Amino acid sequence: MGKKSRRKGQGKQRMPFVARTFEGLPSEGDWIALREFVPSADAVVTLQDGSSVRVCSLLPGGGAGIVRPDGEIWLGLQVPHNFGDVSRDLAHVVEVARTLEPGTPVTIGDPGVGARLQDLVAADSTFDVTVHEGFDYWILGEERSDAMQAALDQANETAAPTVRLAQVDAAYWTEMGSHRYLRWVQPHPEEKLLDALARLQAVQADRLGDDTRLIGSFRAHGLLVPVWETELDAEALEPEAVAFADRLAEALADDSELTADQRRARQSILHRQLTIR
Repeated sequence: MGKKSRRKGQGKQRMPFVARTFEGLPSEGDWIALREFVPSADAVVTLQDGSSVRVCSLLPGGGAGIVRPDGEIWLGLQVPHNFGDVSRDLAHVVEVARTLEPGTPVTIGDPGVGARLQDLVAADSTFDVTVHEGFDYWILGEERSDAMQAALDQANETAAPTVRLAQVDAAYWTEMGSHRYLRWVQPHPEEKLLDALARLQAVQADRLGDDTRLIGSFRAHGLLVPVWETELDAEALEPEAVAFADRLAEALADDSELTADQRRARQSILHRQLTIR
């Protein structure tokens, strides 16, 4: 047998690409939000063995994970690596962290095929997000050196004010300069959601009050995230978001053919793909 034949199949297997990588985890939309656009937030998830992991939007230096001095594992979502299935990548960080001493950061390469977060997280785990104004929670209660404080101040300057709405799921208000936006991760299949948004837009029912407008959407981990520009603060948006959720549910339940106006509205929404971070 030649060398080429002997080497065939000996390479490291890679996890196949998964589009909806957080599906099946508690609060799928919040995982996506913390991964993609919420600057500073965390939530604790319970694993099947009864231990817990603190999931953070971002860790110092954009790290993948760290074992804290008290032994708690912190997992960073906003990391540059993606080896085909982000859920597998993150599960690998947890698995590596379990083997490390307290105070040790986790480094990651291609994890190959293996357990996903869905295999590690307990079925009854919650995922209650706390949004922070900055990153002081990274070293809360710890002695800060001048270098640590300088790094923290620099990180805090980059964190746009963000609020998670309390009365609907996975909706985040943010202020960027003179503009305010609401980004709302929707759990519905994309085609069905686009039809529903088109039905609402055709009758001007897609707004969240008089001072908002739906400006487009973006895709993230297999789900669609509509984006509204607004002049309202987060508190004022709460009742408007609840009312919109009711209208959206009715539109999603409508299986009739789209009218000409609705088809035009759908095309308009489809063509307005955004990236707002």
